[in-house]
Amino acid sequence: QVQLVESGGGLVQPGGSLRLSCAASGSIFNINVMAWYRQAPGKERELVAIMPRIGGAQYADPVKGRFTISRDNIKNTYLQMNSLRPEDTAIYYCAAGPAYKYWGQGTQVTVSS
Repeated sequence: QVQLVESGGGLVQPGGSLRLSCAASGSIFNINVMAWYRQAPGKERELVAIMPRIGGAQYADPVKGRFTISRDNIKNTYLQMNSLRPEDTAIYYCAAGPAYKYWGQGTQVTVSS
């Protein structure tokens, strides 16, 4: 089993920045991809960014150029969010593969003036 814990969410004004963190523990040796998803009120969960163990990061179109996914080791993954917009308001989830079997509990991000 793998446990994922997100942190770093909060309230920020439009144009501001936040950095989300995801700490993984447990049987992390079989993780082959890390990702960030989000779910806004009344909407379906959507992919934000992925970082496979091998290969480059990929981003959803709405966040390209503003968000950056990174990791310092297999245990810690980050999502740097710049130029935040009200439509970025959502619960952000960290997910880990294979097949995104493991999910964190989510962290709330609210972008509002």
